[in-house]
Order: sequence, then structure tokens, then C-alpha cells
Amino acid sequence: MQQFEEQDYSRQFDAKLWRKLLRYCKPYKKTFAILMSAGLILAVSDAAFPLFTGYAIDTFVVDADLSNLLVFGILYGVLILINSICVTVFIKQAGKLETFISHDVRAHGFEKLMKLSFSYFDRTPVGWIMARMTSDTYKIGDIIAWSCLDITWSLTIIVFSFGFMLITDVRLTVLILLVVPFMVLASIYFQRKILRAHRESRKFNSKITGAYNEGIGGAKTTKTLIREAQNFREFKVLSKGMEKAGVRAGTITALYFPVILSLTSIGIAIALGEGGRSVINNMISLGTLSIFISYAGLLSEPISNIARILSEMKSAQAAAERTIALIETDLEIVDSKEIVKQYGDFMEPKSDYWEKIQGNIAFQNVSFQYKNGEKVLEDFNLEVQAGEKIALVGETGSGKSTIINLLCRFYEPTKGQICIDGRDYRERSQIWLQSNLGYVLQSPHLFSGTIKENIRYGKLDATDEEIEEAAKTVDAYAFISKMEKGFDSEVGESGSKLSTGEKQLISFARAIIAKPSIFVLDEATSSIDTQSEQAIQRAIFKILEGRTSFIVAHRLSTIRHCDRILVIDQGRMIESGSHQVLLQKKGHYYNLYMNQFRDEAVATHLLQKN
Repeated sequence: MQQFEEQDYSRQFDAKLWRKLLRYCKPYKKTFAILMSAGLILAVSDAAFPLFTGYAIDTFVVDADLSNLLVFGILYGVLILINSICVTVFIKQAGKLETFISHDVRAHGFEKLMKLSFSYFDRTPVGWIMARMTSDTYKIGDIIAWSCLDITWSLTIIVFSFGFMLITDVRLTVLILLVVPFMVLASIYFQRKILRAHRESRKFNSKITGAYNEGIGGAKTTKTLIREAQNFREFKVLSKGMEKAGVRAGTITALYFPVILSLTSIGIAIALGEGGRSVINNMISLGTLSIFISYAGLLSEPISNIARILSEMKSAQAAAERTIALIETDLEIVDSKEIVKQYGDFMEPKSDYWEKIQGNIAFQNVSFQYKNGEKVLEDFNLEVQAGEKIALVGETGSGKSTIINLLCRFYEPTKGQICIDGRDYRERSQIWLQSNLGYVLQSPHLFSGTIKENIRYGKLDATDEEIEEAAKTVDAYAFISKMEKGFDSEVGESGSKLSTGEKQLISFARAIIAKPSIFVLDEATSSIDTQSEQAIQRAIFKILEGRTSFIVAHRLSTIRHCDRILVIDQGRMIESGSHQVLLQKKGHYYNLYMNQFRDEAVATHLLQKN
């Protein structure tokens, strides 16, 4: 198992990342264009209001000329109407864009998760993935939609305001511009610290989500081990770390805004002092001073707005870095373009071109190791004839499940090759192979929905009659019929409304209904009582007749009728043969079988005695 280590990020502003995020706007160019247009028009109309105010003071107040009052009132009313329409439009369009982008990011993330190999989930905590697909994607949608609007409006206001101020009085405008370098320096200093704090906060958020996931999923274990207090203490450590990172980010942000506002106010105060003297000396009119005061005051909002957006962008970048990292994770098992063109992939299979699997399988000098260097198999060789039943036994960690996962192409050999019907299975697509697999796990997993829907997952076009036949084959029909709604009964989340044995029976029916060419049973009967197991064993060997099958078993009594039993130890096959042949050898398998037989006999005796 590989240890998960979250990547650290150090870029203050990643332009490449933001270009990737903005690509999510491409399918919604019309919505984005309307949104930006509304922001631009709103900014221009907002910038026009001080001009109206200045004209009204000079004309209607100072000169007492009311001849154009009606026209002025109509134009002023039109300007207010334009503002109202723009606000209505941008709220609607920004909300739509935010929703669309969040949806697309989640969809791309989910699609990538469906394609990633087992090794990714081996080393990546569920909580980390959940945090990326929930809170982080929401933050991305929010920052793209609303911040693009806000920054468009703010920059337009600033450009028009400075333009009109320069036309009005260059000297006063220059005085305000003197504080801009200090604002830039303050922004650079604070933004670095804000981004660092937000990155730390996102890390803790992932860990907390993971803790929630483990706490809920392992609630029964927590109760039985009386770990409530310990779990709470461990969770408090994580939440305290999140609190400290959040408070640090909030404190820095809280300091940032007053600094920017103070610098803005200093510039305005200096300019107003000079402007007042200019009016007294008849250098500018009272209306002009009013225009200048209005623009000087108006500038504080867009400047503060940009400061806020820069702060939010730091937080969003911390979220986006991890979400994009998930979406751009390289697939470790990839079909070539030529193979995908012929056979299709998981999203667009081309089943009309799939060759029928006969079931001849060969492991040829197969070695496998994890990326961290841990070796599991080395020079493993195995020839299996079509229709042969192969059992794998051995101690925990001996490599049995790795052999199965390599066979199913959930992993690929680091050396050697695996051939199916004489061809390296990498010469055909993953979905071609995995669509021909019937796989039953030790811990059965059911999806929320009905029993009928869960069985139909094995064959999406299965009829009700085929579903019932599959259930009868594995002796699941009896208990399903006794349920209130029969096959339409809800199984609950992860099958919570059913017993472990019942869930396993349904998972058997799900695997059987597709009539796959290769069956894999990984400790598939270990969770079922002896009586149910005997019934399933009869069904299994009937169904497996003529099909290649691999059975990983803990109960050795369940594999006595297999054609060959392979004893695996530290990634090597140390014994091979039928049940009787291996017993006669009195080797490793003999010792395993006799020890288990004695343990079962003792357990049965104690049970009868009690």
C-alpha cells in the first residue's frame, strides 16, 4: 500500500492554472459575454453619475438655469433604468455560469475517478477526493463567475474615473496616483501570506473530510472498541489546525483591507484639500469639485473590490490547484489510440468489434511492484486452459489478490506479459476484458436502489425474467420473495437494509447474470453461513462449468473440487495440483488444510457442547 502525500504548491499566481479554469467558460461563451457586457455597461453608467451631479450643481444651483431640467430628469431616469436592467441581467447570468462551471468541473472529476486505476485509490484518501469534488469545485465556480464580473466592473470604473479625473484636473489626479505604488507593495506582501494560509486551510479541510468519512463508515467499529473519546480527541486536533489556519487567513485579510482603504483615503484627502483651495481661487467650478469628490469617493469601492477579489483568488487558487491536479492525474493504465479506435473505451465502448474470449490465460515471467518499490510478484508463470477452475491459497499478503488484480487488468505487470487466448491483453481494450469478467468480492458492495436494479448492474439490458433466474441460481430468490416489495425492495445505502449474506447472494446474482467468460471469486463465500455456502457452492460449480475461473479462498473446504490449487507464498507459486495430490504431498497445503480442519472441528464441538 502506498502512502498518500499531498502535493505542496508554492506559486503566488499561477497564470497557467487560471487559463485552464477559464476554459470551462468556453461552452458558455454566450452567457459569459452577456455577463461581461452587463458588467461593462453598468460600470460606464456608474461612472456617468458624477458627471450628471456636476452638471446639475453648476447649471441648476450655481447658474439657477432650469431650462434643461426636464431633459436632465429623463436622461437621469434612463441611466437608472439601464443600471437596474444590468444588475438584473448580471445576477441571473453569473448564477447560471457559476452553476454550469461547478457542474462541469465535478463531471470531469467524476469521469476521471471512473477511469483511474486501483493504485490511485490505494494511495488517495476518500476524504481528499470528497473535498475536491464538493467545497473546492463550488469555490471554483464562484470565483470564475462572480469575480470575473466584479473585476471587469471595477477595472472599467477605475479606467473611466481616472479618465474623467484627468480631463477635469491633472494635478489632483496625480496626487491620488502617488499612493498607488504603496498599494501595490502592500498587496504583494499580504497576498503571499493569504495564499499560504489558505493552502494550509485546504489541507486541513481534506483531512477533516476524511475523518468524517472514516467516522461515519466505521461507526459500528468505534462503538464496539469504545473509541468515541479517542476519535473525538483526534478530530479536535484536526479541527484546531483548521481553526488556526482559518484564523490566520482571516486575520491577514482583515489587516489587508484597512491598509488598502487607508492608503486610498490618504490620496483622496490630499486631493480634496487641493481641490478646495482651487475652488476658493476660482481655478475650478463647484460642480467640477463635486465631480472630482464623487470620482475620488467612487474609486475606493472598486479598489477595495479588487483587493477583495485578489484575496478570494488566493483562496480559490488553493482549491483549484488540488482539483485540477485530480482531473489531470495521469492514468496508469492506458489503451493506445489505435486500440480505443477499434474497441472503444469505458465511456464509448464498441462492443460490435470485440472478439469472444475462449478463456486460455498465460502469465509469462510476470513481475509487479508498487511505485514505492514494494515488490509483490517476481517472475510469476502460469498457464490456464479454457474452462479450468483455479484456486489460489496462501497467507495474507502472499500475493493472491495481486494475481487476480493483474488478471483483471486493474493493475498491469511491471515486467512480463499476461496473454488471453494467445495475445497480450494490452493489445485489446480494458473494457473488452472487464466486460467479460464476473467478479465477486469478499466484502459485497451494493448501490442505493432496489434489489432488481443492483442485479441489473451486471447486465443493463437484462429482463425481469433474467434477473429472477439469476436470483434462483444462487438461491437468493427465496429470501427476496419474502420481502415486502420483492425485487423492488430498497437495499439502503451500501445495502444497509440487508444482512451480509443476503448482500453477497445479490452480488453473486449480479455477476452471474452477464454470463461472463472469466469468473473471479475473491473470498466470495467467507461472509456467508455454512448452509448458504453449500447452496452457493452447488450453484457456482454449475455456472462455472466450461468457464475459466479463479477462486481465492480462505475456507479450503470450498475449493476441493477445483481443477488446480495454487499455493502462493511471497509472490511465488510453491505448490500446484489438485486437492488430493496436494494432500498426498504433505507439504504446505497439507499443513494449512489439516490446521484449518482441526480448528473447525474444535469450533463445532464447542458449539454442540454449549
